Order: sequence, then structure tokens, then C-alpha cells
Amino acid sequence: MGISAEDREAMDAHLRILRLERGLADHSLASYRRDLLQFAEYASESGSSLREATSEEIRGFLAGGEWQPSTRARKAAALRGFYQLAVQRGTVASDPTRTLASPRPEKTLPRTLSVAAVARMLALPKGDPRGLRDRALLETLYGAGLRASEILALRIQDVDMDGGFVRTVGKGQKERVVPLGRKAIQALRAYDVRGRRLLGGAGTLKAPEMFLNNRGRGLSRQGLHLIIKRYARLAGLPADVSAHTLRHSFATHLLEGGADLRAVQEMLGHADLSTTQIYTHVSAAHLQKVYRETHPRAREE
Repeated sequence: MGISAEDREAMDAHLRILRLERGLADHSLASYRRDLLQFAEYASESGSSLREATSEEIRGFLAGGEWQPSTRARKAAALRGFYQLAVQRGTVASDPTRTLASPRPEKTLPRTLSVAAVARMLALPKGDPRGLRDRALLETLYGAGLRASEILALRIQDVDMDGGFVRTVGKGQKERVVPLGRKAIQALRAYDVRGRRLLGGAGTLKAPEMFLNNRGRGLSRQGLHLIIKRYARLAGLPADVSAHTLRHSFATHLLEGGADLRAVQEMLGHADLSTTQIYTHVSAAHLQKVYRETHPRAREE
């Protein structure tokens, strides 16, 4: 049967609300769109629709896919959010997700790199314009704990090299100021003076973003991903190292160095302290490892 025009219109209206009123990031909106489309297609195959779906159909959909627990939980959240808003707006009569139990995603600790592994990766970029960009990019990701979307949106005026901080807008359009360390500032200065103006050709008009691609335009998410993957591979690090890995490492290394949890929360831009507290588990695991390796009554024979 296919997805009806009415269902597509309902999805588009819902996503507009999430973008304009709730400030969801583009990648989150894209994920929710895929989830809603996937369920709408599932419902249409059984002669139903997104707007007329029952609780049983939603349970069948969530139970039928071979997804990771975190993916299943996100799909349930996307559907729950859609129907809750639809009831408020009066476009559906009742919420079929009201009795839906929330799938519990498996709690997995974020991957982090050791201080030595990060240093090895950050030492790799060379001194040509692209290398200067790459070093500044990696130093800023690790030095300020920025999300991928935040560093891609960073503009020249958002970076205060004299004051030593960056200003960024995170989830929910919340602005925050994050300090930058000496190494990151040095890398940014070198890139600004000897690298950025040459990307895309000297004298050409540049995009306003701080980090540019080889044509002088704003770096894309794919471009960022490829840069990180390249240096991770050269440094002999795991294949799944990402911008988020560097953000996790930033938070974990701060806590291992004695930083206050609330200060880390502020720097990461977390609305809820409980989100930041996962890093205390990572830090505790590190301390336990150090203890086992160094305490005379805990060392392996």
C-alpha cells in the first residue's frame, strides 16, 4: 500500500515541532524521521497507518527488528514522542504507546583513549595547510570536549585565542563557554596564520566556519569522520574511534585529574548531572586498574 500522504504530512509536522520548538539537532531529527518512516511502512503493510496504529502493532514492530537495545529504545522514544504530541494537537484520538514499557538499553561505558594514545594521535598531522587544520581540529575536539556538530558549526569569532576559550551552541540551542588548553591554542594559531587562508587557494573567499575543507568551504560531518579515522588508523588505535571518543576521553581525563563533576557537566553542556555521572564509572575503573597494578596487597603474582 505504501505510506499515505496524510502520514507523511503528520511526520513532517511533528519533526518541524522538534526542530523549531525543541531545538533538536539535524542528526537526531534524521534518526527520528527514519524511525517513523520505518514504522509507517510496517503499519501500511498490515493495512494500518501511522495515525491509526494500535499498541499491538507498535509492540510487534519493536519486537520484530534485529536491533541493538539502544536502537530499539530510540525507536520506542521516537514513536512515544510522536503520539504524545499528536494527542496534544488533536490529530490522533488516543496514544497507543501509553502502555508501552520503555526498553532498557544495555548500559555500556563509553570508549575512551588513554592520555598516551591521544597524544600519539595528535602528534601525527604534518605542517602543511591540511595538516595544520587537522591538528587544530583534533586538539580542539579533545581540548574542549566538543560534539561533532558543535565543532563543525564553530566560526572564527567563536574562538578567543587570547582569552583561551571557545563559545559554542549545543543541544537545545544552549550556549556555553569552554576553556582551551595551551596546546589547542597553539595549534589554532598556527592553523589560522599558516593553514586556513591557503585552503581552497590563497585570496579566495572562505566560508565563515573555523574548520574548512580543501576547497575552502565548511567541513562536512563525513569529512570530519574521515580525518579522525585516518589519524586513529595511523596511530594504531581501534577502528571505531570518533569525535565522541575524543569527547569521552576529555571528560574522563579531567575526572581522573581531579576535576569537579559539576565543572565537567558545565564544560560538556549536559542538562542533567546524571548524564555526566557515567564518566565517574569510567574513572573508577581506571583507579581500580591502577590500584590492582600498584598496591602491594593487590598486585598479581
